[in-house]
Amino acid sequence: MTPAATDAVAATPSRRRRIAAWTAIGIVLLVVGGAGAWISGLGDWTQRGALDPESAGPAGTRAIARILEQNGVEVMVTRDRLAAAEALAQRSATLALPDAPALSDDGLRALTAGAADVVLLDPRSRTLELLLPGSSPAGEADGALVDPACPRDEAQRAGAVMPGAVYLAGDEVTACYPSGAGAGLLVAEDGGTRVSALDARALLANDVLADEGNAALGLNLLGRHAVVVWYLPTLADSDIEDTDVTLGELTPPWVSPAIVLLLAAGVAAGVWRGRRFGPLVAERLPVTVRAAETAEGRARLYSRARDAGHAADQLRLDTLDRLARLVGLGPSASALEVSDAAAAVSGRDPRAVRAVLVDGVPASDADLVALSVTLRDLERAVHAAARQERTNR
Repeated sequence: MTPAATDAVAATPSRRRRIAAWTAIGIVLLVVGGAGAWISGLGDWTQRGALDPESAGPAGTRAIARILEQNGVEVMVTRDRLAAAEALAQRSATLALPDAPALSDDGLRALTAGAADVVLLDPRSRTLELLLPGSSPAGEADGALVDPACPRDEAQRAGAVMPGAVYLAGDEVTACYPSGAGAGLLVAEDGGTRVSALDARALLANDVLADEGNAALGLNLLGRHAVVVWYLPTLADSDIEDTDVTLGELTPPWVSPAIVLLLAAGVAAGVWRGRRFGPLVAERLPVTVRAAETAEGRARLYSRARDAGHAADQLRLDTLDRLARLVGLGPSASALEVSDAAAAVSGRDPRAVRAVLVDGVPASDADLVALSVTLRDLERAVHAAARQERTNR
C-alpha cells in the first residue's frame, strides 16, 4: 500500500467522526428549539381556553353558552373583530367581550357602538373608563356570599353570588353585590343600551357556574336579546399602530445570527473538548467495619437509654419488611396492610397480630424480649403458611 493510500485510510475514520459530531449537534439544536417552541405554545393554548364558549375546561364558558342556547338565544363565537362588527350590525345583539388590550380606544368604541347590550367579562381599568366612565378596579371580594343590594332586576332574580374581582362605580353606574372596597357587578344604561361589567372567571366559568345564582345571573345579563356575539380578541385583530419598539428592532440585524452562531460554537466546543468519566477505581479503605457492629452499637445505645419503645419499633420495622415480602406486598404497603395480610396467611386473630406488629408498647426490657420472641414466632408461622401455600399450588 502506498503512503498516500495509507493516509487516506487513516483520515476516513476521523472524517466520519467529525460528520457524526456535527450531525449530532444539529439534531440537538433542532430538538431544543422544538421543545422551546412547544413549551412557549402551552401558555397560549391555556390562555385561549379562558372565557372561551367553545372550551369545556374549568376556565372555559361552554356551559353558559349551552344554557343560553337552550333558552332560545343564539351564541355566535367570533375570533375576528371585523366578523364581530358585521354580526352586530345585522341584528340587535349582545356583545360578550373579554378584555381586549390589543384594540385601541377608537377600535373598542367602534366595536361596542354596534351592540344593543355589552357585557364586559373581564374588564381592566382602560375598558372600564371607556365604557363605564368613572369606574375602576377595586381589588378582590371578601370571599363571602353577597346579596345583590341593588334595584337591578337581573341581579334580584339571580340572588346571592360570590364575586371575584370588584369594581368602583362611576357616576350614573349602578353597583350590585357590594364586597370589599367595591362591587361585583356594574350596570349602566344609555338610551336603551346596557353595559355590564363583572368578573366572569369567578362567576360564569364552567367550574363555578353551578354555584349559587351564577347561572341565573349570566343568563339574565347575556340573554336579553336573541343573539349573543361572543368576541374573543387576538393579537391579529390589533389596530394599534404607534407601539413601542421591541428589543429585536433596536439591535442591529447581525446580532441574532451571531447569538445563534455562538450557541452552536459553544455546543460544538463542549462535544469536542468534553471528557467522560473512566471506569470506577476500587480504593482500599484503612478500616473495614462489619455491618453487624452498627446494629450492635444501636442496640447498646437503646439499652443504655432504656428506650424499649424505640427498640421495639426497630424490631417491628424489620419484621414488617420481611413479612411484606412473604405475603407478596410491595414496599409501599402500610403496617396495617401487612398486619392484616399476615393474619390472613397465618390464620391468627387479626387483632392479636396487629397488637404485636403495631399497637403494643413494651414498658420494660422483659416486655421487649417477649415482643421479640412473639415477632419471631409470627414470622415463622407466616413463612410456614406461605411455603405450604406455594407447595399446594
